Amino acid sequence: MDAKQIDVTQLRRDFTHRLAELGHRVEEFEHDLREPLEADFAEQATQMESGEVTQALEHSAIVEANQIKQAIERIDAEAYGLCTNCGNGINPGRLDAMPYAPECVACAAEHE
Repeated sequence: MDAKQIDVTQLRRDFTHRLAELGHRVEEFEHDLREPLEADFAEQATQMESGEVTQALEHSAIVEANQIKQAIERIDAEAYGLCTNCGNGINPGRLDAMPYAPECVACAAEHE
């Protein structure tokens, strides 16, 4: 896919906005994870389960943020929409579904 077919300026803005949102979410998750446990054992168990969920959500947010940062780097290098493995264009449908996708479907399938 030719990056000129995509409004990369708007896409970069959207990515930057989403990156800021994720940063705020990670900060909130970190704050929640630093909360001290209650004195009541039953409440501690609930808090610990909630903490595991929070950690999983935080991890997902960090992974997405890293994918966005890499996509922004590809935009800045004028390589957005090109597979980082084979250099061929990434299908527009794939980019619609996964705008941070670094690889074409064929290369992604090879790594799974």
